[in-house]
Amino acid sequence: MTAKPSQSLPKGFLADALWRIQPSPTIAVTQKARDLKAAGRNVIGLGAGEPDFDTPDNIKDAAIAAIKRGETKYTAVEGIPELRAAIARKFKRENDLDYTPAQTFSAPGGKSIVYTALMATLNPGDEAICVAPYWVSYPDIVLLAGAKPVIVETRIEDGFRLTPHALEAAITPKTKWLIFNQPSNPTGACYAREQLKALTDVLLRHPQVWILTDDMYEHLVYGGFKFHTIAQVEPKLYERTLTMNGVSKAYAMTGWRLGYCGGPEPLIKAMAKLQSQATTSASSITQWAAVEALNGPQDFIPKFQKAFEERRDLVVSMLNQARGIECPTPEGAFYVYPTIRKLIGKSAPSGKTIQSDEDFASELLETEGVAVVHGAAFGLSPFFRISYATSNVVLEEACRRIQRFCGNLR
Repeated sequence: MTAKPSQSLPKGFLADALWRIQPSPTIAVTQKARDLKAAGRNVIGLGAGEPDFDTPDNIKDAAIAAIKRGETKYTAVEGIPELRAAIARKFKRENDLDYTPAQTFSAPGGKSIVYTALMATLNPGDEAICVAPYWVSYPDIVLLAGAKPVIVETRIEDGFRLTPHALEAAITPKTKWLIFNQPSNPTGACYAREQLKALTDVLLRHPQVWILTDDMYEHLVYGGFKFHTIAQVEPKLYERTLTMNGVSKAYAMTGWRLGYCGGPEPLIKAMAKLQSQATTSASSITQWAAVEALNGPQDFIPKFQKAFEERRDLVVSMLNQARGIECPTPEGAFYVYPTIRKLIGKSAPSGKTIQSDEDFASELLETEGVAVVHGAAFGLSPFFRISYATSNVVLEEACRRIQRFCGNLR
């Protein structure tokens, strides 16, 4: 007789740290949209932060050439020398930052850079400042490390930007990191040089605070906005800044999984020690593709920018025509973060009362088949996030459905 397989794990089997975190809400929304499509529902998924453009041919060709050369073996933990040199050149060329190859590091995705840096440095009792709305993984990684995420909320009236006063108020003797992302996921908020300088002036007064600056959307800025990164604006913070980036967004390489960073060599070595016992390294093929991405032609990036800017303008215009929605115009990334504060308390056609942005997102998906991510997932309500990294046709249809849904609320 065959024993029936158990459907549960023994009590106490799972690590306590696992109960401190939640599954990624953005991944969950994307998967739910996939499942509904597979079940035959007409669903438009606007949850994933993934460009719909294909990876440029020169990058794909570099990967194919690497395979044919037999570049299919283990690599150094930090990355192949060619990639580390390309990262150093990129930082000098685009950000005026001087990193030697020994100060650079690569990992399987930008998330892995954040994870490795925080896990290698945080202890119980430490604090890390997360600016809300934040990318969903920041606080959970801090919690996994046993440290405390300190959430600093921004306001729509301030363009979702962290103010010097709010930063100063959040810093304590226990603060070890400020996790700083711009252009922002989920709001698209950007900081002009003088706005960054006001923040760095605060950080100079607190030498125990390190800065992890997530510049993943650096190249996706609009309206002539000029991007700057923190160590570039204030060189005195260079020795306690980890400047993180990746090839996922600007080069349409999300599935390739390659993040990179530059920082003080002792921190890079600590991260390498941790990664050596985790993922070892990024894929050898992806690393060679990333060498081409960073060293090769960049002429397609303005084309991506132009397309995303047109989509941004389309979505902002149509959402602001939806009853009860207010949608600011972001300066970067490929997200909008509209408020639904005027819709709280309204009744959906199903009879359910919209009491939160999670209710809004759930009813929108069930009623109109549009998948968005509720604002609570990013630490600031009542909002929702739309990724406009898809075609104009799809975005127009999605926005029409949102307009219809809002118009039917009572």
